[in-house]
Amino acid sequence: MTKYFMTWEVDPNRVPVGLKERGTLWSGMMEMIKQNIKEGRTSDWGCFVGETRGYSVGEQSELDLAKDLQRYYPFVTFKVHQVMSIDEMAEVAKSLTE
Repeated sequence: MTKYFMTWEVDPNRVPVGLKERGTLWSGMMEMIKQNIKEGRTSDWGCFVGETRGYSVGEQSELDLAKDLQRYYPFVTFKVHQVMSIDEMAEVAKSLTE
């Protein structure tokens, strides 16, 4: 399974001004994130303190990831980076000496 490191950012122009409405929006997103963690699609998630940005780490197919990210659109935008494990990078390094 492919592993991804993602940074995310909430679009401030789409966030409700009222506290109650904003709380409802955040609560809904937190439930979706918790569900992804429970199902093993997300292994780590965090929000930078005092900001509306953060990060997420997960493993899934490209198609499943694209479907998941669309659930947050247009409120959240993502930068997605596919990552390699230490063993995969060691294999790359070894290939350089062959």
